[in-house]
Amino acid sequence: MQHNVLLNRLTPAELRLLIRQNDSRIGTTSGLAYGFQQANLLILPSHLANDFEDFCRRNPAPLPLLYRSKPGETSCPPLAGGADVRTDVSQYRVYEEGRLVKTVSSLQSYSQHSSSPGLMSEMVSFYLGCSFGFEGKLKEAGIPVRNVEQGRNVSMYRTSIRCIPAGAFHCHLVVTMRPVPAALLDTVVGVTHLNPLAHGAPVHIGDAALLGIQDLSKPDYGDQVDLQPGDVPVFWACGVTSIEAVLCSKPPLAFSHSPGCMFLTDIPDTPDSVNTPELVPLCFPVSYNPLLYSLASKVAVEKIRQLEMIIGEDPGQRGIRALFVQDELLRSCLALSHSSSVAITTGFPTHYMHSPPDETDGPPGAIAIATMLQSLGKDVTLLTDRRAVEMTGAMVDDAVKTGVLKAAIPVVTFDGSGPKAAQDFLCPHGDTSKPRFDHLVAIERSGRAEDGNYYNMRGINIKHLVDPIDDLFIAAKTISGVSTTGVGDGGNELGMGKVKQKVKSLMPMGDLVACDVPADFAITAGVSNWGGYAVACGLYLLHTCPSHRRYLRKGLGQEAAATSEQLQDWSSCLPSVEKEETFLSTLVRLGIRSGKTGNLGMEVDGLTFHPIHSSLIRRLLEATLPPAQMS
Repeated sequence: MQHNVLLNRLTPAELRLLIRQNDSRIGTTSGLAYGFQQANLLILPSHLANDFEDFCRRNPAPLPLLYRSKPGETSCPPLAGGADVRTDVSQYRVYEEGRLVKTVSSLQSYSQHSSSPGLMSEMVSFYLGCSFGFEGKLKEAGIPVRNVEQGRNVSMYRTSIRCIPAGAFHCHLVVTMRPVPAALLDTVVGVTHLNPLAHGAPVHIGDAALLGIQDLSKPDYGDQVDLQPGDVPVFWACGVTSIEAVLCSKPPLAFSHSPGCMFLTDIPDTPDSVNTPELVPLCFPVSYNPLLYSLASKVAVEKIRQLEMIIGEDPGQRGIRALFVQDELLRSCLALSHSSSVAITTGFPTHYMHSPPDETDGPPGAIAIATMLQSLGKDVTLLTDRRAVEMTGAMVDDAVKTGVLKAAIPVVTFDGSGPKAAQDFLCPHGDTSKPRFDHLVAIERSGRAEDGNYYNMRGINIKHLVDPIDDLFIAAKTISGVSTTGVGDGGNELGMGKVKQKVKSLMPMGDLVACDVPADFAITAGVSNWGGYAVACGLYLLHTCPSHRRYLRKGLGQEAAATSEQLQDWSSCLPSVEKEETFLSTLVRLGIRSGKTGNLGMEVDGLTFHPIHSSLIRRLLEATLPPAQMS
């Protein structure tokens, strides 16, 4: 696919003329007509045209509609002057009843006047944006275009993702893959986001298997493109989805371009002027097993970072800021957003001399996370100690009755009996490809120290009150697709092993009490409940971010923005002063005490609910909700 240097300098009109003349130098068009949009082509019988246009509207990322012709129209004035759809593509495909019957270099033989059904006079042409249209901007930004470097067509793959059907049309999404150096991911996302006519930003970055693609070396269309050291596979929605729609929906007759042989338009690849810099997505790694990156707009990222700063305040003067790692909150929220089934564990029996021995920090944050996850359609389970099952069940029941929790959630335990107990618990029937949960969250959960014991901040060993839930976090490291989050405020909580060295050197009694078990994401807060509230707020911000919603949905669906009904539902599931005060009173009624003081009253970690906790909750909401939604 190496092109003559002179061809690279020709205008789209000049190139179309050469294609019309069957110039043998032009096959695939990647690397040609830089600075201009290219188009996929699909030509259908007119009676199917409305259905296919609806299909495009419902699946805008793979099928960005540039122009729909009138029946029999062979030109496309808005896209290219003097063009002829019958001759200006280097290779066409002909389909009958959904079967590829031949490839041709011209459709002129189908344009003779006839009353027979299915000829060009009764056909409608659809011109759909193509990712070749952003390759020029990638080159300008210093991003290597590997398929052009390797003289190959771009790789295209059929995924397991179903497009949204419309009328006669249905199929699986097709994607292109381009290897991109990891250091340039933000750049490639930003450049392509600004060109929605060429499929816009990527719909997936990372492991191809998450799209149902089993082998990158075997593309369904195009050529294999090799990754270079340091490259990450990046996937864009692809207009060849239109060909898949023909194969699945079986129209009596259809024509298309051959994959990689595009129609060259005269439309410049200028950035979308509607987009503002604040809405450009940024890219963050959320998992390395399997490899997965996620996207969120700059404005959403900045708001979540503001939440992270708020919860890092330390009115109890415990020195928690020393453990802070930027973007742990953001990356945890992104991973949770991609999850489908989440187990949340809490419980720190610091008051070993009382019954119950638990503290008021932890359960409110856990319930806040659970409520938001429920509203987003995730399956949620609470994981607790055997000694605390009845108490935890009572908490959940009361939270549902008082409207703090959206709906009841199951409460389960893990006893840790046997060497394979943790893996068997996470992967029923021993199938590690189908774990029971894809995210584990520990919030203010006592964590195992280096010596195998569990310590409160006074250095008292409370191991006899703690079940070995830590083993699940350790096992999760070996199971693909299971991420973990730990939320803590002292360094002795489950998951804080990620910052163990800081805890040992900077926190009181750190050498003894530091948790040895890491989580993928370690969220530190002045009070752990605040970390839970911030996770709930962060999830709300992500799901009201059009860039993130589009990425989750792989660019499918007409609405990128959340509906008013969704916004109302999600905002009602955010923590509030009223709900958190109600739930704290439930804990006090159950005999659960403040962590630092042991008081049986309306306080957490020695800090009274009013004004300390109530003020912080209000500030989190102010950083999350638009002013009009603040009550």
